[in-house]
Amino acid sequence: MKATANRILVIALCTAGGAGLCLLPSGYAMPFSQQTQAAGSSTASRRVGAVKAISGTAITLTQDSGPDFTVTVQATTRILRIAPGEKDLKNATPIQLQDLQVGDRVLVAGKVSDDNLSLAASTVVVMKHSDLEARHQQDLQDWQKRGVDGLASAVDPVAGTVTISVRSKNVVIHTSSTTVIRRYAPDSVKFDDAKTGTLQQIHPGDQVRARGDRSADGSELAAEEIVSGSFPGIAGTVNSVDASSSTLSVHDLLANKTVVIKVTPDSQLRHLPPEMAQMIAMRLKGGAAGAANGASPGSGAATSYQPTRPSSPPGAGGNGSGSGRSGGAPDVQRMLSHAPATALTDLHKGDAVIILSTEGTAGMGTVITLVSGVEPILQAAPSASSAALLTPWSMSAPSGDPGGP
Repeated sequence: MKATANRILVIALCTAGGAGLCLLPSGYAMPFSQQTQAAGSSTASRRVGAVKAISGTAITLTQDSGPDFTVTVQATTRILRIAPGEKDLKNATPIQLQDLQVGDRVLVAGKVSDDNLSLAASTVVVMKHSDLEARHQQDLQDWQKRGVDGLASAVDPVAGTVTISVRSKNVVIHTSSTTVIRRYAPDSVKFDDAKTGTLQQIHPGDQVRARGDRSADGSELAAEEIVSGSFPGIAGTVNSVDASSSTLSVHDLLANKTVVIKVTPDSQLRHLPPEMAQMIAMRLKGGAAGAANGASPGSGAATSYQPTRPSSPPGAGGNGSGSGRSGGAPDVQRMLSHAPATALTDLHKGDAVIILSTEGTAGMGTVITLVSGVEPILQAAPSASSAALLTPWSMSAPSGDPGGP
């Protein structure tokens, strides 16, 4: 029973809201809902979050779910430090209250007060912030070394495979019972908001990133982890802007319909200066002509673009689709990254925009990246979708820092 209780404590600490996901022996990272259920299976009350402040024997805890909470450390309280990735308390190290710091992730167990505002702790399990950061860096390096990313071209749930297109070359990703599969949340561009998913949720055209052991020729990968998402692209003109609700109505030229999209503080809005827009338009027009004459894919035609690896990956794409090679599309990416920022209130009816968004719920997605001033681009490549120009892997890294996928 004691071993089971220890396991429950660690499972509850490893939440989707932190970089230090604890991997169980199978390699499966338990989602928050299951963690909560496991934590609630015992009579002791538990709270999970990050240390906000420490005053004497009182810890102010910023909970993963719920308001700030006060934890009182008693003389009999056990305080244990575990490393990210541990599956139980077997290798836990006893520490003192003074060893805790702001930012450390903790799970506390004990008796909650009658007003439900504080807890007298019997056990405090700690993952140090410094340990989580070190683990995060190791994860990023592993994604860079052993990762691949591209657009899904085929999915076979029976065979447990996903085929992605990387630089016009197919890579078959093999899954197993230990493969961790995640899916970006419909309304979030944050990696840490990705939920546990299934192979059946991946469809052709989705962005897929995986890490694992690759075959010698790079055509196959045995996946330890897969992250996927659907990111619609919109190329069209602004119908209206509602700054009060932070929404934008756009006529999608390709789908010939009007869509309403949310803009959040995480959305990246940029405006292309006329000379930059003309330069991109010329490159796209030249690339399209080259493709028509038999040029190799990726030589500049927007329609053959594969996503480039972000400068700060969430699990970066390794040899999947590096941004250092020459070619039209990656150059376009670099130009867009240097375009000046703009605001929702700077947009007006009739402005041409290219948008990459989340899938959204209730028919409304959230802007990941919006670029205005793109009239010359749409004239040069009217059939190009925004996914041809904007990489969706501009979302947050596992630590929650913006800029990675």
